[in-house]
Amino acid sequence: MEYVCIDCPRRCGARRGDTLPAGFCASPALPRVARAAPHFGEEPCISGTRGSGAVFFTGCNLRCVFCQNREISRGGGGEPVTVERLRDILLRLRDQGVHNINLVTATHYARAVGQALDGLELGIPVVWNSSGYENVATLKMLEGKVQVYLPDCKYSDPRLARAYSMAPDYPERAADAILEMYRQTGPFVFDGEGILHSGVLIRHLILPGAPDNTKAVIDWVARAFPENGVLFSLMSQFTPMPGTERFPALQKRVSRRENETLKNYMADCGITNGFWQEPDSATGEFIPAFDGTGV
Repeated sequence: MEYVCIDCPRRCGARRGDTLPAGFCASPALPRVARAAPHFGEEPCISGTRGSGAVFFTGCNLRCVFCQNREISRGGGGEPVTVERLRDILLRLRDQGVHNINLVTATHYARAVGQALDGLELGIPVVWNSSGYENVATLKMLEGKVQVYLPDCKYSDPRLARAYSMAPDYPERAADAILEMYRQTGPFVFDGEGILHSGVLIRHLILPGAPDNTKAVIDWVARAFPENGVLFSLMSQFTPMPGTERFPALQKRVSRRENETLKNYMADCGITNGFWQEPDSATGEFIPAFDGTGV
């Protein structure tokens, strides 16, 4: 597999080969996987009681200065896998009894992942767990292969998107992408166990000192989707990370007062289908070991 890559909004035009890292995402064309195992750190309707079959891919098309998966998001680590081997990994996870297959940060491997999913009968939902920074054309390649979309909606403020993730066009690109995700799945549907069977669950991480960014994201979600259309997860698990010293606002956690104010704002905007976290969720315990487990 070799191609000139314009699959994400950066459209960097890198020539990506099977094994040679290239492009902004610093990734080859074939996937590199850092972990493939049941995961219990997602929302209850994703993790359930048996876990979500999470496949953690290396590399990313963002450069979030506060990234908690930096160990793999910069393209390092992980095991290279062929399309056939990726299919085997997904089937093996399914056979372990997980509720779903959870593809974590796979945007830059969308072509290979799409091939792995093509004609694959898993019998459980496939979850596309992404940063939200996607091309609509790339998402269209996944239509019918992904049942649940789990995107971030990180920013409404392009200045923050530029400063923190090197992506000033993030707000518009993410909005277009999430609307496409909803077009594909329609309103959310749960199965008999309360697990998300199909639909869109939008995540937003509260950033310290940026309440207006969060409020505008909430406003957009409330305005863009009908009642009972999408689920929304308001997260307060932000944890200061090494390398953010030049950003004073990112040197602290979200306060209980900030969290309560934004949680109330979400409710006042009519968003009642979803989840929120308390500030004491801000620990590193939910970050798995990227040690090649299951690969």
